[in-house]
Amino acid sequence: MRAAFVIENLGCANCAAKMERKISKIQGVRSASVIFMSKKLIVDADETDIGRIEMEAGIIVKSIEPDSRLIKG
Repeated sequence: MRAAFVIENLGCANCAAKMERKISKIQGVRSASVIFMSKKLIVDADETDIGRIEMEAGIIVKSIEPDSRLIKG
């Protein structure tokens, strides 16, 4: 299943790359892509894991860029 999220207040391309690397390592994530220009995160994972992955990805986003937050898009 592919899920899309918006990363609100994402202001740095380097931060986007860090987020992508860390989110890609979450258990159950097949692939993750952060598109800086559109401020989107696209995750491919099993549907049953999406809720947990969203929560973990939100924590990662906040840890890298504290003013940012993940919004289901």
